[in-house]
Amino acid sequence: MGIETSELAAKLRLIPGLWGMAGEIEKLAQPSIRLSAKPAGQGALPAGVSRLGGLPDLPPGTAWPTWKSTPLAFVAQVRLEEAAPFNPQGYLPKSGLLSFFYDAQQDTYGADPADRGGWQVLYHRDDPSSWQPLQPPAGLAAEALFKLCPLTFTPELTLPTAPAQVQPELKWSEGQIKHYEQFLRGFPTHEDHGTLHHRMLGYPEQIQDDMQAQCALMANGVKSIDDPRAVDLLKGKADWQLLLQVDSDYNAGMKWATSGMLYYWIERQALAEARFDHTWLVLQAE
Repeated sequence: MGIETSELAAKLRLIPGLWGMAGEIEKLAQPSIRLSAKPAGQGALPAGVSRLGGLPDLPPGTAWPTWKSTPLAFVAQVRLEEAAPFNPQGYLPKSGLLSFFYDAQQDTYGADPADRGGWQVLYHRDDPSSWQPLQPPAGLAAEALFKLCPLTFTPELTLPTAPAQVQPELKWSEGQIKHYEQFLRGFPTHEDHGTLHHRMLGYPEQIQDDMQAQCALMANGVKSIDDPRAVDLLKGKADWQLLLQVDSDYNAGMKWATSGMLYYWIERQALAEARFDHTWLVLQAE
């Protein structure tokens, strides 16, 4: 599933239309962690194991997260010790548990500063292996209780859907952009495009607009690009890093809008300081 930097370089040099861009494309590439989910079957998982859906393992006494007096849906938990071997850059803490929750009604798209609170990311540093699954509150709808799917991890190299959003100084011609887009349609393989894309770090599988710009504005209380504050805020949009991308996954019973994706974003400084309460969520769909 993953591809190495050397493999990317070799692929690029096989395409005449990309010869003059190969070096720039290689510099754009970012490593990520691919998450693969499979149905759990009949067996229970040990406490603290990475998973989509099911019930969250949280420390005793922890309350189920809510928003506007309504329970949030539990989306996933990631045991960082399991992800650590695939995180050579050290962006993630080496231990602990990340737990991801989202608006059970799916009315939160991250397109308004007022959406804050429609998701939560909890980080617990302690060993979760002795914790018990937190039972769902009575007010959580059955369709927001997703099916348990354990997660496994592999390394993955990613490229941006829209390079000019990442590096505005790129001066590619229309022809070069078309060659790049054609290359992306087969990257890393054509078969991979028909699979699910759960991911940590790297670039997102972007469906609509520039999410980094959206995070930079909305997280700072700015709803419109015409706001006078927007110019300065957009200068820092590159500080926003994809933390987790969750695809619509039939096995887990997850469908985000019309088969879209959830994206949890975090500022790089907050990530370095393990302040996972400083995130912004975006939902995109066709």
